[in-house]
Amino acid sequence: MNVRMNLVQWSLVMVPFISLAQPKQLITSARPNTARTVSSTATVTERQQSKAEITTDNAASEATGDVNTLPLFGERAKTAVQIDQEIHFLNDCDRNFASRSEASDFFAARGWDYITSGQLDTAAHRFNLSWLLNDRNADAYWGLGVVCYQKENLTDAIRMLKKGLAVEDTNTVLMTDLATVQIKQFQEKAEQDVLMEAEQNLQKSLAIGPANAVSFQKLSLVNFLKADYEKAWEYFHQARSLDLSVLDLNFLNELLTKRPDPKGVFK
Repeated sequence: MNVRMNLVQWSLVMVPFISLAQPKQLITSARPNTARTVSSTATVTERQQSKAEITTDNAASEATGDVNTLPLFGERAKTAVQIDQEIHFLNDCDRNFASRSEASDFFAARGWDYITSGQLDTAAHRFNLSWLLNDRNADAYWGLGVVCYQKENLTDAIRMLKKGLAVEDTNTVLMTDLATVQIKQFQEKAEQDVLMEAEQNLQKSLAIGPANAVSFQKLSLVNFLKADYEKAWEYFHQARSLDLSVLDLNFLNELLTKRPDPKGVFK
């Protein structure tokens, strides 16, 4: 059996099975950046914000309660100093960007860059700034969800991804990311309602984009966790027929131990 894995999606193709290593990234870590066309003066504001960024490591930031690195600035009442800083930041963006929407896209793009380089606190701050500029930018919530996921804060990851989906309710990639986190939470806490929500999100994703092999792969896992191995094989083969690169070989081996492949393709 020779099924290649797509290295671009190394961290997202599948939530590894319970006993295996957990992934640190989602589909979005490999997503194309669409927010690259910004004002030529945009980097001026980026440099200004970088000076104000707290550059401690993740543990230190969390220990000091740095609101810049908390989702949506901690969703708490703001101090007079924070309000003053936000006013200055927004004024700077108004001078350097054509619109606040464009500025929001710019900071979201920087957030994805920082996720790629593993600078999670800096990424969180950029996504927070993106949200401050435009609370209807799904990327801001999406990015914060990915940061929380990589920090293994599944509750906040799910909450942020749901907020993003509320803005872009037909975004199938975001739906699949949300389902990925929900499956992992079920694996850790055995909350049946969470697994049911994951399945619903995957089914909705396929209703919108029926050629989504990743969603079929994840539905296979959902049904495996429900001990419905017949359906697990059905969805696994649907994923295989669409894109071999999404197949998780570790999961395949687990599935084979529960029930032989009814099609006889995998042994």
